[in-house]
Amino acid sequence: MPKLRIRTQTGLLRGFNPPETTVNRQVKCINKNNRQSHYERISHIGGDWGTISETLAIDQIEQGIYNYHVKVGTNDVKVFVAKHLGNKYLRTIADFTKVDNLLSLPECS
Repeated sequence: MPKLRIRTQTGLLRGFNPPETTVNRQVKCINKNNRQSHYERISHIGGDWGTISETLAIDQIEQGIYNYHVKVGTNDVKVFVAKHLGNKYLRTIADFTKVDNLLSLPECS
């Protein structure tokens, strides 16, 4: 398969080989600039695959490169790109709990 050049919010990914199918990644931790603030956005997400910026994760979801999910009990809850006042951010599909699935994850080290 030929290498593609993909334009992202953070710049051009040169020589990227897209996967044959979209790969699923479990999000196990997050970073926020102010962990105590309920209004501060997530800056990074992470898992067994490493840690990346929220901006890169948004680009990867929109390009169909990766699907991200959070494990809640025995269920996988999909992470998707939402938009508020023109700003994109990551969130999970609402479930039957009042706990925010992403924000309840531990801090990435």
